[in-house]
Amino acid sequence: MAVSVADRLVDVRRRLHRFPEPAWREFRTTAALVEELRSIGVDELAVGPDAYDPDDRMAIPGESELAPWYDRAREAGVDEDLLAQMEGGNTGVVAVLEKGAGPSVGLRVDIDGLLIEESDESGHHPQAEGFRSETGETMHSCGHDGHMTIGLGVLEAIEESDFAGTFTVFFQPAEEESGGGNPMAESRFADGLDYLFAVHLGLDHPSGEVVAGIEKPLAMCHLTAEFIGTSAHAGKAPQQGDNAIQAMATAIQNIYGTPRHSDGMTRVNVGRADAGSASNVIAERAKLWGEVRGETTPLREYMKTEFERTLYAAAEVHDCDVDFKIVSESPRADSDPELAEVVYEVADGMERVDSTVKSAEFGASEDATFLMERVQDEGGLATYLIVGTDHPTSHHTPTFDIDEASLETGIDVLTDSILAVADGRV
Repeated sequence: MAVSVADRLVDVRRRLHRFPEPAWREFRTTAALVEELRSIGVDELAVGPDAYDPDDRMAIPGESELAPWYDRAREAGVDEDLLAQMEGGNTGVVAVLEKGAGPSVGLRVDIDGLLIEESDESGHHPQAEGFRSETGETMHSCGHDGHMTIGLGVLEAIEESDFAGTFTVFFQPAEEESGGGNPMAESRFADGLDYLFAVHLGLDHPSGEVVAGIEKPLAMCHLTAEFIGTSAHAGKAPQQGDNAIQAMATAIQNIYGTPRHSDGMTRVNVGRADAGSASNVIAERAKLWGEVRGETTPLREYMKTEFERTLYAAAEVHDCDVDFKIVSESPRADSDPELAEVVYEVADGMERVDSTVKSAEFGASEDATFLMERVQDEGGLATYLIVGTDHPTSHHTPTFDIDEASLETGIDVLTDSILAVADGRV
């Protein structure tokens, strides 16, 4: 009995769901994508360093974090030559179809999972159907397994269509850390793109709804700061110490007092702090992990500057040094209304689409904006669309799941939109 397209898509999604891997550790995921892409047949397949310059990456884990995932991929039977290509965390793949004269069109999908342990409750669909994450510590709790499936489905549909032009799919690693968008945008594959589509499932939009283009994604920066002081006996000679915890605490308190800006909305947060060794020791070291966001890229820069200034001021007050580092960042880039209008018209005419929205505020951050900005700066058009999917709980939670019927919707909307721009409908 022949397997239907819908069933095959579900099988692909569930296979990818079983082994989610975090940023720059998507070794097995990349290998699975390469296998699928080879079966489809593409004109160019670039993995890791062949797809981008590794020096353009951000938020790269240390070797101690990379090694266990690399070893797991080897144990799972990933080809040794392919693994060697990805050594050092150079994951991700770019696939290209060359189909004659015509526009150059790109599609970006993300591939990484999150460090969240998936629910094993009987009512959780992946658990009930036997495709829950097998890693025990990571999960596709943002729909990236679905995004990859959509990317593969669109590539196959375009390959079988009468599309004329060049079609490039960016299977981008490290979105959750905002680390992979920049190298993809700086790569040769982004040269001369006339149109770029990016896609996300859900985001509180229900199954049957399509948002043709997002606006106001927040420009974002992840950062760390380590305070270095002088240890001393907390009882016998506290005056001999320079307390890194005090410096960090002062910084955190003052960071939240950063003045708002009249040009637009800003955000700041310290999400993690680690310090000290014992209650009777003046802490020599303390480290925080934080982020800033802005309604515009200049507002992000304002918040980043204020964050850094506050760190150094707090360190000086407590006679400490501070090591400030940018982990990763991404700009703001809005969807182009002309391209979003094409998506809107395509989706509005589809039977399985119940509601079509021209634009919606994103409210969060996304490093697809690097690619969008590159395309727009070179005179092309970009849009980031949302394919609605019913999800029982919010993104980034242990019980997140998608409505698998939305996969076909996403593939159809994107495929027809790509064919529309190739036919000059923009």
